[in-house]
Amino acid sequence: MSDPLFVAVDGGGSKTDLVLARASGQVLSVARGPRSSPQLIGLDGSLEVLDALLAEASGPVHLNFRDGSVAELAQLLVAGVDFPSEENEFREAVERRGWARRTLVGNDTFAVLRAGTERGWGIAVVCGAGINCVGVAPDGRHARFPALGAITGDWGGGYDLGIAAVSAAARSEDGRGPRTALEQAVPAHFGLSTPQELAEAFHRGGIPLQRADELPKVVFAAAATDEVAAGIVDRLALEVVALARVALRRLELEGQPVEILLGGGLLQARDGRLTRAIEDGLDEVDPQAVVRIATSPPIVGAALLALDELGAPAEAQERLRRELGEEVDRLDGERSAAGG
Repeated sequence: MSDPLFVAVDGGGSKTDLVLARASGQVLSVARGPRSSPQLIGLDGSLEVLDALLAEASGPVHLNFRDGSVAELAQLLVAGVDFPSEENEFREAVERRGWARRTLVGNDTFAVLRAGTERGWGIAVVCGAGINCVGVAPDGRHARFPALGAITGDWGGGYDLGIAAVSAAARSEDGRGPRTALEQAVPAHFGLSTPQELAEAFHRGGIPLQRADELPKVVFAAAATDEVAAGIVDRLALEVVALARVALRRLELEGQPVEILLGGGLLQARDGRLTRAIEDGLDEVDPQAVVRIATSPPIVGAALLALDELGAPAEAQERLRRELGEEVDRLDGERSAAGG
């Protein structure tokens, strides 16, 4: 096959992107759908999302993966795939569907790292729906974290920040904690007047508790003038720094000009206080480290890893970055126009 076809996926905790492309870097089709993390919706739910996206992407280019079309490679990077056993389970399930001759599965954090660097190594910290980190050394060694939430010592991501804000608002109202502007701002986000009203709405199911993940923007806005909100932001910065510090140490990369990529919605929002705190913290850890906020979307990293696996030349990677970046910009524009 002179120009092999591949499928690449970035499956996150809030949305999923899938691209069909060729080893030449030509982008054939891109589809976007809901979250596909098996940690959140189960393996079957994740595969249903990917099945639907693959069918959507295949139509415009006259491919039918249910009727004999087969890619050379499926590169699937999915949030919530954290252990080798989960990677194998996911890969075997996809292989049974016959999408590709070869299937590679990994955590979506690898997509952020590859999207942000041409070196092929470095550290990426992702903070969106949750928080995670991956490091890759020049010799190929990896540093990873289970990233299963509180049971593996994790704190960070939209939901954790939101719950911290809800808790601070409640404690401000009843006097157990310091007064904070979050006391008014948090319930107001949901059209309510008091933290107690919000607590009852969460408790009785009138408002799904998962909607707490909408609150980081409220926290960021309040942090400019409110010490309690600022403390929540500073705590997130400390968590990001801690993940990167441990990855540096495990890979024995201290004192080298390592690129540390910050990805995910909360870090890419470029909140000034959060970004400064992370940069200052990492400068204390290792002044040689180069901290950057990721600009290329993770699906670009997933597709580039597929090109790496296929042995594609640099010009193919440049073409893919350009074409896929344009497609993602289009999807983002449509999402913004729809109010998403």
